[in-house]
Amino acid sequence: MPSPAIRNAARRRAYLWCSLGALPLLASNAAHAIPAYARQTGAACADCHAGSYGPALTPYGMRFKLNGYTDTDGKGFKLPAAVQLTETRTVPTQGDNTTRLSQADLYLAGRINDYLGGYVKVQSFNQGAGKFNTQLGDMDLRFVVKDLKLGGRDTTLGVTVNNNPGFQDPISALPGATANGPPAVPGAGTLLNPSSSNTLADRVIGASVYALYDANWYGEIGSYNALPTSLQDRFGYTLGGDPGRLSDTGYARFAYMRDLRRQFYSIGLVALTTKRQLPRIGPREGITDLGYDLTYQFLGNRENILQLAYVNIYERRRYAGVFVSPSVPGLVSLPRGVVHDQTLTLTYTFKQSYGLAYSHLISSGTHDAARFTPHGDPDTVSDSISLFWTPFGKDDSLTSIANLKLSATWFLFSKYNGSSDDIFGNAPPVTNAHDLNAFLLSASVAF
Repeated sequence: MPSPAIRNAARRRAYLWCSLGALPLLASNAAHAIPAYARQTGAACADCHAGSYGPALTPYGMRFKLNGYTDTDGKGFKLPAAVQLTETRTVPTQGDNTTRLSQADLYLAGRINDYLGGYVKVQSFNQGAGKFNTQLGDMDLRFVVKDLKLGGRDTTLGVTVNNNPGFQDPISALPGATANGPPAVPGAGTLLNPSSSNTLADRVIGASVYALYDANWYGEIGSYNALPTSLQDRFGYTLGGDPGRLSDTGYARFAYMRDLRRQFYSIGLVALTTKRQLPRIGPREGITDLGYDLTYQFLGNRENILQLAYVNIYERRRYAGVFVSPSVPGLVSLPRGVVHDQTLTLTYTFKQSYGLAYSHLISSGTHDAARFTPHGDPDTVSDSISLFWTPFGKDDSLTSIANLKLSATWFLFSKYNGSSDDIFGNAPPVTNAHDLNAFLLSASVAF
């Protein structure tokens, strides 16, 4: 019979390949240009998204989101629905190469009236062997009152009901909006990072009140609760990823945004605090996320577009309890700890059609030899490099309200589970961080 160390390593490896199997979807799972919005507004996809496909928003796209997805060209009813299909060729360093229709998405998105609008995504992932798993993805429903005056300044007030903290943010730089949080080992990664285990993304429901004052100052405050496990199961999510029972949860977001026509920049703060029971019948632990983000866009005349975003999220934890290491007698886990996520993304787009995107992603945390085995550190360092082409979605292209994106993406790991070499610790076969690398070719079409 295998030793406990080998069995534990096998379980970790199984979790690893399951979680990293979602890496090919990180680039496709974010909010891309949705043709339903283009039909509704009469504007091309490129007006809202640099590169014509997203996920990064232009200032025009940010205003559309803040206005509750309600802006229209006034030319009658438009079908508030769109479809996206993604075909992916995956070439991992270890494992089998695959080519498949990896994802099919249905978007129900658009205005209901001058005050109500929304975004709902239903996503279906190909699990292989002809099996698809359908889930309720990101949701953002809004009530908004525009054209108000406060102190003589233009003011927008609104309410958002959503299921992914950060997805609703107008700047669309937070991990919940980009699906670009750093991969994290089990037990690490911040709550605001959708790549963490037991993430909040799409497994909670919450509401926030937000305001935009004088076109520059943005504020939002709200709360979230975890969905019942029965609903998570009904929405297509495995119960092993349950975020637990949440209580006393608060979310706050403040940002200064400045649109200079040819340039845009923003400085933002974000906070999330909660008490969590995981498992749901267990004791409560206290978790607080504090973060800041910086973004810059050079838009110019839209021929050369440069976008830069840095997100830094720091999470403090007061664990529900301590435990003794099963493999090292007398070694006890720490009662408190910190985890830390950082993402730096640089994107260059030429003529809103050809682009290069680079992301450097770091997940780290407090050294805890009992909690993070075998090396005692949860640190992960990775990079992604993507080349892409989006021929449509512009006023002068074949169509401005549908799109195609062809991309080649490299995922590169220099550290995982606190080490570059032997990341599972003397459990054959030896796995190094670079063994997790993968190359992907993908084609996404939206109509």
